[in-house]
Amino acid sequence: MTRGNQRDLARQKAQKKLSDQTKGKRTDNLTVEQRKARDAEVMRDKQKKKEDAAAAGTSK
Repeated sequence: MTRGNQRDLARQKAQKKLSDQTKGKRTDNLTVEQRKARDAEVMRDKQKKKEDAAAAGTSK
């Protein structure tokens, strides 16, 4: 039995789906601990900026 180009089309579709899934991911090669430390530092900075903005808003 021949399937025509069905198999090739399915293979192309699967390849495209796989490439779309990995397209947006960043590969920073950090360990879990390094990533947690980096994220914690970013969150502390954001919190500080928010507190500074709130303090500046109430002192006007």
